Amino acid sequence: MQLQAPWLKPAVWGVIGGGVATMIVGFSWMGWVLGSTAERVAVERASSAVVVALTPSCVASFMQQPNAATKHAEFLKIDSWRQRQFVEEGGWATPRGGKTPNSGVASACAEELVKAKT
Repeated sequence: MQLQAPWLKPAVWGVIGGGVATMIVGFSWMGWVLGSTAERVAVERASSAVVVALTPSCVASFMQQPNAATKHAEFLKIDSWRQRQFVEEGGWATPRGGKTPNSGVASACAEELVKAKT
């Protein structure tokens, strides 16, 4: 049995064209993203939130140590590219209960310590 409906072929092509047009508009102008992109953005935002939250703690623990002025002077004499490593080795960028330092926190902490006055 064959279906003889002259409107069927244009209707099917209209549905296909409308679907493609909807996807193009959705992804380019309406902000639709794939699940993998949404996951990547969420991880980036969470990481930056951790850095923002822990940087003041890092700077405070650096400044509250007994020989803070001496350490700060020593820190400022180090090349800028090694300052993050200095903060990591000092343990100030390691979150409470963590075993390894957070490199983002160490970088942000080093930037704040350069600006800080003792």
